[in-house]
Amino acid sequence: MKLNLLIFFCCWLAGTKAYAQIKPDTALLGRNPKAGHFADLRGVKLYYEVYGSGKPVLFVHGNGGSMRDFRHQLHTFAKSYKVILVDSRAQGRSEDKGDSLSYEMMADDLHALLEHLKIDSCNVVGWSDGGINALLLALRHPEKVRKLAATGANLWPDSTALDPWLYKKILEWDADLTKQMADPVKRNQRKLMHLMAVQPNMTLQQLHQVHCPSLIIGGDHDVIIPEHTVQIARAIPKSYLWILPDSGHSTLVHSPRSSIGLRWRFLKSRFG
Repeated sequence: MKLNLLIFFCCWLAGTKAYAQIKPDTALLGRNPKAGHFADLRGVKLYYEVYGSGKPVLFVHGNGGSMRDFRHQLHTFAKSYKVILVDSRAQGRSEDKGDSLSYEMMADDLHALLEHLKIDSCNVVGWSDGGINALLLALRHPEKVRKLAATGANLWPDSTALDPWLYKKILEWDADLTKQMADPVKRNQRKLMHLMAVQPNMTLQQLHQVHCPSLIIGGDHDVIIPEHTVQIARAIPKSYLWILPDSGHSTLVHSPRSSIGLRWRFLKSRFG
């Protein structure tokens, strides 16, 4: 028994050192053979990469994106954290041959990935759809989320949450892609567009059940209406609100230094 425990500990330690020794390379992010892995989980093949060591931080990208959306954050966080980046199902290198897609499915994928990696709990950083997934992970699997930072998230799909022009265009694009379902690429694009057209479907009352410290972020020119972002922050008991000045939806791109700094201070702090 003691020998088995010793072998297990040595294997675990070797795996931890292996992640720490993988040098983050933004040019290879999303296709790094040393850091990348595929996991068959919940009927899909999820692609993920792991860098660094320390407390784990899970990064979740937006609709139609990939883990490369976090290239500005990778180096800073990998110095002190175990950074886990994942391509959500049907996006990036993660395969999904199913016809349906929901934010709840993706949140459960994140839970399954954390279970696969034997991670009891972690900090979560989500952008846009990734912010929605972070909120749902905290609601559906609260034991997995220590703290979360969500930027550009919305709770429902209408013109009270999204810029009216954009919401109208999403509906138009969704209808147009519906006519092109014979093309596999267009079919996948329609699945992602339809997701934004009819989801998410959360309520402010549900957010009362998010008990982890939460940093809610938006740009003052975000396509997510700033008042909606304020509503989200007010509904979460242990929330901290930050509206970035002179910034749109892509805060990770528009304000990489300031967004890194605040997330860093938030995760390091004893807030909550």
